[in-house]
Amino acid sequence: MGVVFFTCLRKYCMRLYEIQTIKPKPPLTPAQARIAQLQNTATNAKQAVKQERLRQQQTKLNHQRAKVSV
Repeated sequence: MGVVFFTCLRKYCMRLYEIQTIKPKPPLTPAQARIAQLQNTATNAKQAVKQERLRQQQTKLNHQRAKVSV
């Protein structure tokens, strides 16, 4: 159920539709909170591994460049 607002600027009138308000989520049960925490931990660990691999690749490339330039 939306609410219609009218705004008029000089010659032009426009309709602005307000879509339903966002309802707050209810609090998680303890079991749901544990699962959410584990999922977040897994996601963060994947990102950390990905960044560490990139860091190691960059370090390896920098050492190779140093050897070539010497």
